[in-house]
Amino acid sequence: MTDRVPDPVVRRIYANLARLIGGKAGAGVISLLYMIIAARALGPADYGVLILVHTFAMTVGGIIEFPGWHAIVRYGAEALEARDHDRLGRLLRFAGAVELAGGALAVATAAVLGPMLGARLGWSPVAVGFAVPYSLAVLASIRATPAGYLQLSGRFDLLGWHTVAAPLVRLAGAIIAAALDAGLHGFLVAWLFAALAEWVSLWAIGLWVARRELGAIPLRGSIRGVTQENDGIWRFMIGANADVTFSELAGRIAPLVIGWVSGATAVGFFSLAQRVTTVLAVPAQVLGQATYAELARLIAAGGHGAPLRQALRKSIVIAFAAALPVVLLLVLFGRQIAVSIGGPAYAGAAGLLLWLTAARAALLVGPSASAALVALGRPALSVAANMGTALATLPLLPLLLWRFGLAGAGLHALVQSLAASTLLLLFVARASGERDRKVQLR
Repeated sequence: MTDRVPDPVVRRIYANLARLIGGKAGAGVISLLYMIIAARALGPADYGVLILVHTFAMTVGGIIEFPGWHAIVRYGAEALEARDHDRLGRLLRFAGAVELAGGALAVATAAVLGPMLGARLGWSPVAVGFAVPYSLAVLASIRATPAGYLQLSGRFDLLGWHTVAAPLVRLAGAIIAAALDAGLHGFLVAWLFAALAEWVSLWAIGLWVARRELGAIPLRGSIRGVTQENDGIWRFMIGANADVTFSELAGRIAPLVIGWVSGATAVGFFSLAQRVTTVLAVPAQVLGQATYAELARLIAAGGHGAPLRQALRKSIVIAFAAALPVVLLLVLFGRQIAVSIGGPAYAGAAGLLLWLTAARAALLVGPSASAALVALGRPALSVAANMGTALATLPLLPLLLWRFGLAGAGLHALVQSLAASTLLLLFVARASGERDRKVQLR
């Protein structure tokens, strides 16, 4: 096996990235539009409450849900390599059943905890009264099974188009809510409908593609034998799920902590700055998805450590190159951007915007490095990096908020990003080096 990653693999990664980035770019523009409408219509306090309610639902869902897209891509690649469509069908049924069961539990948990904890987290009475219906928004994240199958099938074009679905519904809802002067309640209804649209649409797309490509393989039926023919699938799914959960947990909990310590207005500032800097994270996140599918195929076909490291290096370079112009723009014109988006009331977000820009830039290596670890069958290492840094640094957040005000949230984000990126790169080097040594011993 040559130490050079096969050119077709790299070309497919670039092609997958192009398909996904188009949808992400469109979704980013639409998201900016509805954020401007919501921020200006509600003001920092009610906009902060809107973010708190949605973040709470997504946090509960992220902790309890059990997505299986990593397993579908990894074990599904093996099934496709062996041309065993029956095995792939059983795998899809298994992952879907597990994910939907976890989703039902997550919705029920959010419905119970929302009214109990909302007021303590800075929610207004209007938000507390809408907590039970809004628990259904958790379903927006219960869609990993169709997403994994579309990645496995190479339908990154459909994934790209799907990313626009929820932002379009949210934009339409925001326009209607603002035009009717519906206030916070109207925006909560719009955000809920967008979440349900995101859930329904991807499952519909996944089912449509599966029926076309799997033909006679029934999508309903027995899952007997899944654990035997996919060795270690439970361990792999638990590890990959923990990785996803903890990699996103700190980002989701941060607004809740800010609301608890500093109030809803501070959350409004933080959310605006966070949304603006999200544009930095999108290329890296999309690249991580595009890279993972190809690295899984590469390893299933006999690829080893050195080719994987080469592909990872190229992915990271692309992520930094794509982000550099945006970093410069945010550093030079951060205050003007914050005011132009939210209005003069959001001028207080300008300083935080610089901190979060630095944090986003430091974390650009994360998605691709995590994808490499999962593709190597070592999701636990990615979990260790993301979970370790998230848990170790989270107690710093309230302390930094009390000491430095809202700037403490930015400092916390930077410390966490630097720690996570460093650990992920060290773990990739270690895991891929072990793969090389095993090959040499054979």
